[in-house]
Amino acid sequence: MFDNHPHEKNSVTDLEKDSASTGDDLSVVIPGDKHGWLSHPLAKSLLSWGVEERGTVPVPEEEQVDTQYYKIFFVWFSMNFNILSFSTGTLGPIAFGLGLRDSCLVILFFNILACALPAYLNTWGPRTGMRQMIQSRYSFGYFGIIIPAILNLIGLCGFNILNGILGGQALASVSSNMSWDVGIVIIFIIALLISFMGYRVLNWYERISWFPVLVAFLVALGVGGKNLFNAQPAEPASAAAILSFASVIAGFVITYSAMASDFTMYYSRAVPRSRIFWYAYLGYIVPIVLLECLGAAAVLAAPNVPSWAEGYGTDGNVGGLLEAMLSPVGNFGKFLTVLLSLSVTANISCTLYSICFNFQVMIPAMSKVPRYVFSIVGTVIALPLSIAGAHKFYTALTNFLSLIGYWASAYGAILLVEHHYFRKGDFSTYNHAIWNVPGRLPWGAAAITAVILSFALIIPCMNQVWYQGPIGITSGDIGFEIAFPLAGLLYVPLRKLELKYQNTQY
Repeated sequence: MFDNHPHEKNSVTDLEKDSASTGDDLSVVIPGDKHGWLSHPLAKSLLSWGVEERGTVPVPEEEQVDTQYYKIFFVWFSMNFNILSFSTGTLGPIAFGLGLRDSCLVILFFNILACALPAYLNTWGPRTGMRQMIQSRYSFGYFGIIIPAILNLIGLCGFNILNGILGGQALASVSSNMSWDVGIVIIFIIALLISFMGYRVLNWYERISWFPVLVAFLVALGVGGKNLFNAQPAEPASAAAILSFASVIAGFVITYSAMASDFTMYYSRAVPRSRIFWYAYLGYIVPIVLLECLGAAAVLAAPNVPSWAEGYGTDGNVGGLLEAMLSPVGNFGKFLTVLLSLSVTANISCTLYSICFNFQVMIPAMSKVPRYVFSIVGTVIALPLSIAGAHKFYTALTNFLSLIGYWASAYGAILLVEHHYFRKGDFSTYNHAIWNVPGRLPWGAAAITAVILSFALIIPCMNQVWYQGPIGITSGDIGFEIAFPLAGLLYVPLRKLELKYQNTQY
C-alpha cells in the first residue's frame, strides 16, 4: 500500500527488526525472545503490519542494504517545506525590525553556513549504522551523552510545540466553529500515526507530503504575489539586529545535527558520502530559504493589505495570514489552507521518530521498551504544551530558536574534532561491540567540560529578551558563532587529558 518499489520493500523489511546486540543487559529486547515484550500478541501484530521496532541498536553492515538514497532529500525537504519555515522568516521584520532585503540576505547567508553541519552528519549514518545519539556516545560517553540527549529532547519537543500551534491555527482559520485547541489535537494525532509506524511509512509520507504544500504556496503567490511589493521601506539595519536574527536562523537548522543519522543508518555503506551530503544539504536549504524569505515578504506587506492584516491580527496568527492570502480563490483557498496546516505533520512525525531514541539514550534501561511507545510519550508531552502556549507563539519562537542554537553548535564541534582529530576520520573506530558498554566508551568528561566551559564566553555574547550579555547587547547575539570554535578548541586538550588517564586506544 505504501510502496510500489519491490527492491525497497525487500531492502528494509528485515531492517525494522532489532538484532541481538553484544554488551551488557541494557540492550533492547531481542526479537523472538519468548519472555520479552515481542512475545505479546499485540507486539507480533504490530510487527506484521510493518511497524518498525528497532530502537538504538546499531544496524550490522550486512543489513544496511537500502540503496534508495534520494529518500533523504525528501525527508528533509518535506520536514522544512511547511508553515514553520514561513513563520521563522517573519521574525526578521517582526522581532528585529529588518527590511525585506536585509532579512533575505541574512536568511540566505546564514543558512548556507548552518545547513552544512547537519548535512555532513547525515553522511555518518551509512558508515556507522548508528542513530545520531548512539554515535555521540563515542565522544560524550555512555553517561555523558545523557545531558545532550536531555537538551535535544527539549529542542525536539519545542519544535513539535511550535509546529502544533501553527498547524492548529491554520486549520482553525478555515472554520469559525473550530478552535485552535481542536486544530492542534488533529495535527498531533495525524503525526503520531505516521511516527508510530516508523521508517518505511515515514519515508513514504515524506516523499509525497511536500507536493500539495507546493501547490498551496504557488496559488498563494499567484493570487497575492503582487501585494508582496507593497512593503514599507525599513530603517537601516543595525549589526545587533542582523546578528540576533542570524542566531534565530542558525538555531532553526543547526539543531538537526542531533538527529541527522537517524534517517540514514539503513543505507548501504557503499554510497558515496558526497551523494548523501548534497541530498541532505539541498533538502535543508531549498525549502528553508524559499519559505523564510516568503514569510518575511508577506508579513511586511500585510499592513498594506486589509484582508491580510485582519487575518494576521494582533496576536501574530500566521495561519490566518495564509488563509487571507488564499481567500481570493474562495473555498478552494480554504482547502489549500487545510493542506498548509497539515504540512507541519511531516516535521512533527520525523521529530517524534527521533524523540524515541533520545528517551532510550537518556534512560538506557528504556532501550528494552519498543521504539514506537515513545512516539506516544512525545505526543503526550507536546500536545498540552502546544495548547497552553498557542497565544504566545512569537515570544516562544524567538526565545526557543535562539537558545537551542548554542548547545547544538558546541555539540557539533565536539563530534567533528573527535572524529577528524582523534579518530583520524576512521569510521572503523566506532566499534559496534561497545555501543552499550560504559567501560569501553570514552568517559565523556572532556566533552561535557568543553561545553560547560564554552558557556563562560557564550553567556556574555547572548542577546535575548530575558538576558542581554555585556558583549551581546552591543554586538547582537553571537552566542552560536562563539560556541562552535570555542567548544572545539577546548575539547582538544581536555580529550588528550582524558585519554591519558583512561588509557584507551582506538
